[in-house]
Amino acid sequence: MTSRLDPPAAAGSRPANRFRQSGLKARHLRAHILVVAWLVLALPAATAQQTLPVARWLAIHLFLLGAATTAIVVWSEHFAVALLHAKLPGERGSDARLAAVNLAVAGILTGVWADLPVLIGVACALLVGAITAHLVVLVRMGRGALGGRLAPIVGFYRVTAAALVVGAVLGWMAATGHAGPGDYAGLRLAHIHVMLLGWIGLPVLGTLFMLWPTVLGVRMAERTTKMARWVLALTGGGLAVVVAALAAGWHWAAVAGVVMYAVGVGVAVELFVRTVRRRRPISTAAACTLGAATGWLVAGVIADAAILATGSLAEAPDGIDSLVLVWLVGFVAQVLIGALTYLLPIVLGTGPGERAGLRAVLERGWPVRLATLDTGVALLALPLPGPAGAAGMLLAAASGVTFLALTVRVLARGAGRGGEGGSSRRPVLLGSAVGVVLTVLAVMVANSGGTNGSTAAAGAGNGVATVTRTVDVTLADMRVQPGRIEVPEGTGLKLKVINKDAQRHDLKVEGGPATPLLSQGQSRVLDVGPVTRNRAAWCTLPGHRAAGMTLDIVVKTGTGETTAEHDRQMPMAGGSGGPDLTADFSHGWKARGASLDPVAGGTVHRIELHAVRRTIEVAPGVKQRMWTFGGTAPGPTLHGKVGDVFEITLVNDDPTMGHGIDFHAGSLAPDQAMRTLQPGQRLVYRFRADRAGAWLYHCSTAPMLQHMGNGMYGAVIIDPPGLAKVDHEYVLVSSELYLGTPGSVAQVAKMRQGTPDAWVFNGTAAQYATTPLKATAGQRARFWVVAAGPSDGISFHLVGTVFDTVYKEGAYLLKPGQAGGSQVLDLAVAQGGFVETTFPAAGHYSFVDHDMRHAEAGAMGMVEVSK
Repeated sequence: MTSRLDPPAAAGSRPANRFRQSGLKARHLRAHILVVAWLVLALPAATAQQTLPVARWLAIHLFLLGAATTAIVVWSEHFAVALLHAKLPGERGSDARLAAVNLAVAGILTGVWADLPVLIGVACALLVGAITAHLVVLVRMGRGALGGRLAPIVGFYRVTAAALVVGAVLGWMAATGHAGPGDYAGLRLAHIHVMLLGWIGLPVLGTLFMLWPTVLGVRMAERTTKMARWVLALTGGGLAVVVAALAAGWHWAAVAGVVMYAVGVGVAVELFVRTVRRRRPISTAAACTLGAATGWLVAGVIADAAILATGSLAEAPDGIDSLVLVWLVGFVAQVLIGALTYLLPIVLGTGPGERAGLRAVLERGWPVRLATLDTGVALLALPLPGPAGAAGMLLAAASGVTFLALTVRVLARGAGRGGEGGSSRRPVLLGSAVGVVLTVLAVMVANSGGTNGSTAAAGAGNGVATVTRTVDVTLADMRVQPGRIEVPEGTGLKLKVINKDAQRHDLKVEGGPATPLLSQGQSRVLDVGPVTRNRAAWCTLPGHRAAGMTLDIVVKTGTGETTAEHDRQMPMAGGSGGPDLTADFSHGWKARGASLDPVAGGTVHRIELHAVRRTIEVAPGVKQRMWTFGGTAPGPTLHGKVGDVFEITLVNDDPTMGHGIDFHAGSLAPDQAMRTLQPGQRLVYRFRADRAGAWLYHCSTAPMLQHMGNGMYGAVIIDPPGLAKVDHEYVLVSSELYLGTPGSVAQVAKMRQGTPDAWVFNGTAAQYATTPLKATAGQRARFWVVAAGPSDGISFHLVGTVFDTVYKEGAYLLKPGQAGGSQVLDLAVAQGGFVETTFPAAGHYSFVDHDMRHAEAGAMGMVEVSK
């Protein structure tokens, strides 16, 4: 039998098409408009590279999650109806599912871009619900349908839908920091595999069972149905194994799952190879392009297995990220080119002669184009120096652009042909034309910034400069050096950017090119083009621009003011008033316990801390997204004795940035212990507490002002030898509160200017005014105080009492029995100590930072003393 993609018969030779009668064609056109819309959005994001903090992620997901998802939902339902001879699903239901999918995708993309976890969660739930409903429809179609030889191929579409459901859940967990202890790297890898090999790979592979023999012009092999079942079992089963294994951190099980998937692909390829030997294809160009695409799928899966087998899961992401390029350009883009080479002449032509003529145009120079494209993909895939990657992208882009030019020519001929039936097809053809162009461009451009090494990025300058100047630019220590470049007007400027920092950075030129994220030692050349006006450049990572990672490019003879232009692009956030401390806290809110837990038994204390983002109520009715150790700001208080050993396992569960840790209580070389951990990494920080005191710990990653100012700090209490017992022992960590989006220009400006929205004890303004500490008259209390800053110290005072014991920075300044007393414990930033007092009578004893600006803005509390 022949495939269902055969050209239509002449008018009158077959019954009226039920898809046309049902209005499905118009519905598909509307769906294609959505596809085109996603691709239109993908192009500026891809072209911008990393102008947005998540630009490359956004470009890829606009293409795959937006455009590809819409297309797969529409066509998997269409093909399922055709292959199963099933009834058409209800129009309202189909439209509702498609609308829900697109609404969910929009929510996910917006949520990740704007860092809105609630929106991400709601959108992922909506996507899961819509795709589950789509899966139910595909399953119900098989019940009572006539079926046919190709019915097993629908199984690919069902597994595909299940893969997206899993991928959405994994993506939600990765994007919102719910990966669990140390699982971020494996979770991200699982997400990549289920989306690329499952949601994208499986429907393409299943469709090739139909498309391949159609392109060859042969009947399907008798064993096609049986082989399709085997391939689905192997690829679907292997995918399930690899995703579960990666999510659980089972290294070799993940390798086995990829190998199983590869075997399934190999079975399909063997069938395709046997089919091609039977006769010359209808379109040799289409057949060879589809064959090459399948070859890149095979190569990518084999390389995937090798990467997972030869390194740990923590090391795998870099290698897997490079494979994304191979799969998108080598596999997805070539499948599109091959399919369109065959299908466009059939759709546009009215007879064999015209189809042959259109096919001849599309196949013009195809051997050279195919060799150029695949050579480019090979250069991108292989671990070659940076210039090879640039050459590879140029070759792949050149081949793609050439095909697009031929496609436009064919479409123009078809659109202008007129005649019977021409006008009715013209909207679909024009929509297809735009979709084709944007699809291939989006695939190519979305990955053009993903290669490593020193490659050139073209600027947007006009004309040709008479003089070109190349300037070395260094990214290090949260600065761009030099910070200012002056050039005569019209001078061509190239920036040779190298990152010498342990953190990854990039550099974006205003209205011009941008580097990808550069790891330590990596470089990139940016061709800014002729400089005719003042421009700025900056690192696009959240908070880095505000921290000072900027570069001014100044025209010597220009009159523009770069600094003013820069400020206009970064407006400060509104009002000077802080939170309303007289308001009520939210229902269910609980104050942080201030009591110091006793020292745990033993001399070795093992603690696991997770760097995570959490939304915390930081003032009455005010919730703020915080960067935390252990989900609280400040992090948990550690307590020990002199000589105790602390073994801290730090796990970075923040999916978007690196974090480290610095314990002031320990003495050790900072190079390794305080290094920055990338998402998913962990380290063990071991130190011996040789000295007593109230110590600070905080994030060691630059810019520390932002990491500490957003909640990444805590206290370590090491008791002095012979410390007397008291009735109550409290820990109060003082700090400043800066409201606003973490890392935003407005928030960082407040940090740099020293104008917080509030001052707080233990992370929340006025919490102990609402929930007082408790004591009884005549009882003795010890208050440990640590000034976390990051910029202001504290003058701790307890109204109505006199301190008879003062211990500051490892030494007693006052002990009981001495004649003197103390009224405050004054601490500079990062200092710590304790004071002791006895409450003389029942009453309400306020404690404050005696800098009244701080007290009146939240650094206050109450001890409620009963009789």
